[in-house]
Amino acid sequence: MSFFIIALKDIKIRLFDRKGFVMMLLMPIILTAILGSALSGVFGENGSIPKTTVGIVVSSPDDLLTDQFIHDVLQGDELKESLTVKQIDSKERLQEEVEQQRVDVGLFLPAGWGEGLANGDVHDLTIYHDPEKEIQSKIIQTITTSFVEKATSVSIATGVLTEELATAVPASNQKINIADISMQIADELTKIASSKVDAVTAEKDGKEPISGMQYYAAAMAAMFLLFNITIGAKSIIQERKTETLARLMSSPIRYSSIIFGKFLGTLYYSIIQFFIFVLTTHFLFDVNWGNNLLQIVAIGLAYSISVAGFSMIIAGLLTEEKTADSVGGLGIQILALLGGSMVPLTAFPEGLQRLANIAPNKWALNSFLEVMNGTTWNTLALPIAILILSGLIALILGSLKLKVS
Repeated sequence: MSFFIIALKDIKIRLFDRKGFVMMLLMPIILTAILGSALSGVFGENGSIPKTTVGIVVSSPDDLLTDQFIHDVLQGDELKESLTVKQIDSKERLQEEVEQQRVDVGLFLPAGWGEGLANGDVHDLTIYHDPEKEIQSKIIQTITTSFVEKATSVSIATGVLTEELATAVPASNQKINIADISMQIADELTKIASSKVDAVTAEKDGKEPISGMQYYAAAMAAMFLLFNITIGAKSIIQERKTETLARLMSSPIRYSSIIFGKFLGTLYYSIIQFFIFVLTTHFLFDVNWGNNLLQIVAIGLAYSISVAGFSMIIAGLLTEEKTADSVGGLGIQILALLGGSMVPLTAFPEGLQRLANIAPNKWALNSFLEVMNGTTWNTLALPIAILILSGLIALILGSLKLKVS
């Protein structure tokens, strides 16, 4: 039981460290409140999209489908809170408005665009956007593509039905006004074309979208637990410098118990920090961590094992506190950025997203978000296994490299 005594001693030291308390508990809560509130619009809370001003040039003002696209889709009930439509008189003026950042996205609808959709002939439109508004541009492009596909489908369906009716009427000898029926079919199908645009909402499989507060709660939890790597390593380096570690090694306590005790000290503190943070954000900011508490516990434990293991390997490789501070501080910032704790991974190029797999906080953050959105244990099996194995491998390597003095 000697390793428990060593672990409890380390926990007491850290819990009574006021500076450490502020850094490890208060700071992530404060940052979650600031980032979650300030950047909530970027995440499309409640299924909305970021506030966007769309400039539109309409070459055929009397075009029925174009008018429907603008008024029923872009200015419809589902998008009116997020989209502001600004009519512009020329293509050149539209480009200028985008360049001057007076509109976020520009749409140029060529002459005959709507008529082309009605006849099943798709005319290409031009989309202009501010390079800093890539997300808004992709959303508008998705909305437009969805409308085009539905309108084209309506056109094809109407044409097929009209042809079938024209063939069937002579055979049945019934008096049927094909033109009226075709118009009725087209009207009904056109309503479908201008109905809810699925790509607008951020929901996935009927689930609520992740809010900015939820994302940054998970991101700050993943990032600030990383600091335990440096804190755990520095604790061992300090004891090595003051020869406390050497005295422990010369005592009857086994080497493995000392190493495991140091590992447990960082592990327990990480677990305490994590659960205090989860409870605080839930009750203070109403953060929904998901409906499965056991999944959150499992990810938190697995991530804490990974963090505690990496603290041992840092302690085994480094001998000076200042070096540990520098390497740990820089390394944690890189891992935090790479793992999505500062900027969502979806904003990264594909190459960087693959590289992010080396960051343990990336696996933890993605798992927290999965649990928030509702997931299965099968989905979490891989990240849990990676986090636990990486921590245990780091613990073994650290214990082999650890020097007493």
